[in-house]
Amino acid sequence: MNTDQPKLGQSLHTLRDYLRWTLSEINRHRVYFGHGHADAWGEALQLVFNAVDLPWDSSLELLDARLLNKEKANIETFVYQRCNERRPLPYITGEAWFMGIPFNVDERVLIPRSPTAQLIEQGFQPWLGEVDVERVLDLCTGSGCIGIACAAVFDQAEVDLVDLSPEALAVAETNVIRHELQERVRTVQSDLFSHLDGEVYDLIITNPPYVDQDDLDSMPPEYQHEPELALGSGSDGLDITRRILREAGRHLSEQGLLVCEVGNSEVHLMQAYPDLPLIWVELEEGGNGVFVIDAPTLRAHADMLQFI
Repeated sequence: MNTDQPKLGQSLHTLRDYLRWTLSEINRHRVYFGHGHADAWGEALQLVFNAVDLPWDSSLELLDARLLNKEKANIETFVYQRCNERRPLPYITGEAWFMGIPFNVDERVLIPRSPTAQLIEQGFQPWLGEVDVERVLDLCTGSGCIGIACAAVFDQAEVDLVDLSPEALAVAETNVIRHELQERVRTVQSDLFSHLDGEVYDLIITNPPYVDQDDLDSMPPEYQHEPELALGSGSDGLDITRRILREAGRHLSEQGLLVCEVGNSEVHLMQAYPDLPLIWVELEEGGNGVFVIDAPTLRAHADMLQFI
């Protein structure tokens, strides 16, 4: 591990000392900020506070508190994992936040970061219109963050969290229990819609694997800790999205809505389906590649979708 560790314990004593050192290490190693905070300060603050079991938003008045040797060792271990092993911050702390809600995460699931949180907060308006949302499907759920956030907004709806990976569903189940939603939210192992025969939803929201091969090959090392199954989807990133577009219409209620994120593969999707009237959402807080399409439109274009 860090050969400087014995020296650190002798020369660094307070939270402030270790925060300054952590900040320097993050900058020195030029870590990539894509899974936690947007800058080194926020990343360092959360890393140090979590290592000593303090809330990330604790008062900065604590910075001059002296640390126990065990706490110093915990911080050094966290910093080593972040800077040398390039583990993303949420995997080190075991927690990520999505739409202001905390979620358990580890290497079995993607770290929540979808811009669809902006749509969930708006109740998917104006696209849902007067649709009474009684059932929601979070397809390719991972940690369950999207579906659980939807359960918070549509507080009477039943929500299915669906994923191919049993490992991911095990994490999602811990989050269902954490937020005490067992009566309304269930997990289902399924290859997209294969185990959902006869199931119909008013809202299907999905953040499927959509990274094309070029982007996958050029990703920073932090992304190598995430499950590849949840990232890549063929040469153009659309293998799974094509299947969703073909099959979703059969699982939507009469005026139901499909919401799908494809990120940078947006350009490939527009090229593949130039005649499909997808509505690309303008995301005020940043992000790209999220489209919505309603059930009548999907069904009207069903024949075209079968052959692309």
